[in-house]
Amino acid sequence: MKKGKKLLILVISTLILVGIDQYTKILVVKNISIYEHIDLIKKLLYLTYIQNTGAAFSMLEGAGNIFFSLITFASLGFLFYLYMTTDDKRYQLGYVLIFAGAIGNYIDRMMLNYVRDFIGVYIFGWEFPIFNFADICITCGFIFVIGLMLFDEIKEKSRWKKELSK
Repeated sequence: MKKGKKLLILVISTLILVGIDQYTKILVVKNISIYEHIDLIKKLLYLTYIQNTGAAFSMLEGAGNIFFSLITFASLGFLFYLYMTTDDKRYQLGYVLIFAGAIGNYIDRMMLNYVRDFIGVYIFGWEFPIFNFADICITCGFIFVIGLMLFDEIKEKSRWKKELSK
């Protein structure tokens, strides 16, 4: 695929995903008070608007925007490189998800000094940390890329075993 077309796909995909992220955050802020708890599916899924000043699951709370900016720009640069240097559409999908999620949360951090989180779930009765659409993109992208790497590694080892046994 030509680099221009590849870049256009990255930009459009990122804009759509970041748009969904920002739109859902705006809807929540306009309709839910901070710390308000709304059950969507009792004992499974709920909404609670919080302002997260840390990283994932409020880790590194208070580390500051400079720290998060450096990490974000380094990550975005690396993801951009990975995306542009592969022609494997499976990996590109994972990179786009991570890229867009990182930008969605970065926008919040730069504009508000916190990230707007609002989705809560219970997993086997345990309350999972509250997250947002950008976090879903990042998590799904990472799981997808790591899963692909493992799958491709197993497939390659299987191919080598077949070659050696001939």
